[in-house]
Amino acid sequence: MKVCIIQPAYSTDFSKSDKYFEAQLELLKQCDDTMDIIVMPESCDIPCLAGSRENGLISTKKFNQRLLNTVSKTAKRCNAMVFVNARSTLESGLRNTTYCFNRQGEIVGQYYKQHLTPGEVSKTKLDSNYSYEFSEPTIVEMEGIRFAFMVCYDNYFYEAFPNIARQNVDVIINCSHQRSDTHQALQIMTQFLAYNTNAYVIRSSVSMDENSDIGGASMVVAPDGKVLTNMYSRVGIETVDIDVKDKYYKPAGFGNPLAAHYEYIEKGRRPWKYRPAGSAIVRPDSIMPYPRICAHRGFNTIAPENSMPAFGAAVAMGAEEIEFDLWPTKDGEIVSIHDPFLERVSDGRGVVTEHTYEELLQYDFGVKYNERFKGMKILKFEDILKKFSCHVVMNLHIKSLKFEGVEYNRIILQKIIDLIDKYDCRKYVYFMNGEEDFLELAIEMAPDICRCCGGAGTAEKRWSIVERAIKYDCKKVQLFKPYFNQEMIDKAHANGIICNVFWSDDVEEARQFLEMGIDTILTNDYNLISQIIK
Repeated sequence: MKVCIIQPAYSTDFSKSDKYFEAQLELLKQCDDTMDIIVMPESCDIPCLAGSRENGLISTKKFNQRLLNTVSKTAKRCNAMVFVNARSTLESGLRNTTYCFNRQGEIVGQYYKQHLTPGEVSKTKLDSNYSYEFSEPTIVEMEGIRFAFMVCYDNYFYEAFPNIARQNVDVIINCSHQRSDTHQALQIMTQFLAYNTNAYVIRSSVSMDENSDIGGASMVVAPDGKVLTNMYSRVGIETVDIDVKDKYYKPAGFGNPLAAHYEYIEKGRRPWKYRPAGSAIVRPDSIMPYPRICAHRGFNTIAPENSMPAFGAAVAMGAEEIEFDLWPTKDGEIVSIHDPFLERVSDGRGVVTEHTYEELLQYDFGVKYNERFKGMKILKFEDILKKFSCHVVMNLHIKSLKFEGVEYNRIILQKIIDLIDKYDCRKYVYFMNGEEDFLELAIEMAPDICRCCGGAGTAEKRWSIVERAIKYDCKKVQLFKPYFNQEMIDKAHANGIICNVFWSDDVEEARQFLEMGIDTILTNDYNLISQIIK
C-alpha cells in the first residue's frame, strides 16, 4: 500500500490563517489515485497559532466544514483512506478529533484525543470530560486493517502503549504538532511507539520553518523501528510503500520462541511497580466537580469509624471524598483515629501519642462498635494509601495536641508528606487543620498540597475561619456548624475558596446547605446524604 504524509507550513501569526489554510488545501490537491492512505496533521482547521479560545473559535467556524468537505472529495478522487484532525462539535463542547474517511469519502470513525494539554483544558476550554473516564483504545477497521490513533500530547504517555498493542493493531495514525521537540526526539519517540506496539506509525505534523530543527518530522516507521521516511522540516507531501500486515517478531528472551516485543513484556509485567492507573482512578481534587459528599471517617454508620470497611463502603458506593484523622504514635508511625484518647473506640486506655504502634496493635478497635467487628486493628495511614490512593479524594484531618509554645512537629509532617509521595497521591489529598502554626509549616514544607482551614478551638476562631483561610492562602475552609452564615460562604467564594461543612446526617438540612452554596458536605451516613446529589 502507498502511504502519503502531508506536512504543511505553520505560522505563529494568526493573521496569516487564510494563506496557510489555502496552502494546506493545495497540498491535498497534489494527492492522486496511486495513494491508499493519506494522513494530515493535528488541528488542520486552525492552520496558525490561535493564541486564545476566541481565535480558535473563529478559525474553526471559518475553516472546519470546508476542510472536511475537501477531505471527503479528496478521498473519493484519490480512492484513498484519509485521516485528518480538526475540531468536532458535541453537546458537551468542542473536541480535538481525528476523522477517518473511507475511499468513498464517508466518515467511518472518529478518535478523540485522550491526553489534552493543560492549555486545551484551561485556555481553549475544549471538552475533556471523557478523558477522565475508563475507555478502551479507539480502533477503526477498514479493509481488514486495524487502525489505532495518537494525537500530539498522547505520544508522551508511554503507559498507554501496551493497551494499544494488545488490540493487535496494524497501523497507528499519528496526527500531531509537537512543535517544541527536536527532529531527533520526535524520531526516537515514534520509533519507540512502533516497536512497542508492533505496528506501522504514520505521523503527520507541521513545519515550523524549512530551516528549523524542531517540530515537523512527519514520518513513517515500521514495526521493527526502521524509519522508512522522515520529512524533517520540508513542506510538502511524501509517499512510501508499506505492507500493513508486516510484523516484527524476536525471541521472547534469549533462546525462547519468537514473539512481539509487547508480548514478551506482558510475561513479566509488574503493575504494582508503576504509577496508580486503571478504571478505579478518579479525577484529582482540583478538577473533580462540586457539589460533593465527603464520607466523614468513612461510611461510619455501617462500620467502625476510621476503618477499612468504612472507607471501602464509601468508595465502593461512589463517594467523591473520605475524611479521616491522623495522629502520630510514640514511635513516629502515622495512624488513623479521631480522639487523642483510646477509650471511646477501643478496649485500650490512655493517649494515642503515648503508645508505640506495636502497643496499639494489642487493642481491639472494632468490638465497641459491634461484636461482629471484633478483632479489628488500628489503621496506619499507609494502609489507607495502599488501598485507596487515587481512588478517592482524601480530606486529611491532621491532629495535634496543643501545648503552649509547642509547634506542630516538622518531622511528623514530613513523614505524612513522604507517604503521600510514596503512593503518588499529592493531587488527591488536602490537609485540614485550623491551627496557624500548622498552616505556616504546611506552606513551607508542601505549598502545592491543598490546605483546608478548619474551625478548631474557640467559637471566636470558628467565626473567623474565612479570614484565616485567606491569610494562609487556603483553597478550602471547613465550616463548623452552627458557627457560620451566608455572608461567610459568599466571602469565601469571592476569594476563590471552596466551602466544606462539618457535618450533616439530615436530608433537609443538607439541602439547605447546598442552597446556601456549600460545596462539600461531610456526613456519617454517606448513602442517605449522597441521594441528594444523585
